[in-house]
Amino acid sequence: MQEYITKDKLPLIFGVIGFILAVLFFTVGFFKTILLIIITGIGVAVGKYMKDNGVLDNYLKK
Repeated sequence: MQEYITKDKLPLIFGVIGFILAVLFFTVGFFKTILLIIITGIGVAVGKYMKDNGVLDNYLKK
């Protein structure tokens, strides 16, 4: 089992992501799921920006 997980890691990750998206589509609806994906993407972009520029590091050192 460990060999399968290490060998086929990427399809397994995308399978889990697909399952989570399917559950979200059926429970909260299409547009709310799309909004959740967009807001998550914005959060990732802001986090990456802050990490690359060291904004948060400078703030936490004070």
